[in-house]
Amino acid sequence: MNSFELIVVYEKVAQITADMLIAARANDWELLSQLENNCSGHVSTLKEFEGPTELPLELKTKKIAIIKQILADDRAIREITEPWMQNLANLMKSSSTSRKLSQSYGANQMR
Repeated sequence: MNSFELIVVYEKVAQITADMLIAARANDWELLSQLENNCSGHVSTLKEFEGPTELPLELKTKKIAIIKQILADDRAIREITEPWMQNLANLMKSSSTSRKLSQSYGANQMR
């Protein structure tokens, strides 16, 4: 993979990450998951093909700007998803506790 192709993959990751942020803001968790899977494929490509190749200054500058945007979008996505995931975990924990109490005390009431 040459330098230009590498930048194209970075640009694809940046676009997918931007789309993921839009999905997170819209609470579209299914789309967010699909985009995340798509993004993972491109990141795997980057890991496989990116090496110690020296980029021309213009491409290096562009790559840095793209990475900064990806990181900013990722941070914004986490700010949206982490509280949602914590709430979901609390609901699941509460539901599990309620079920256990019901099973324990419900069984005792039938006797």
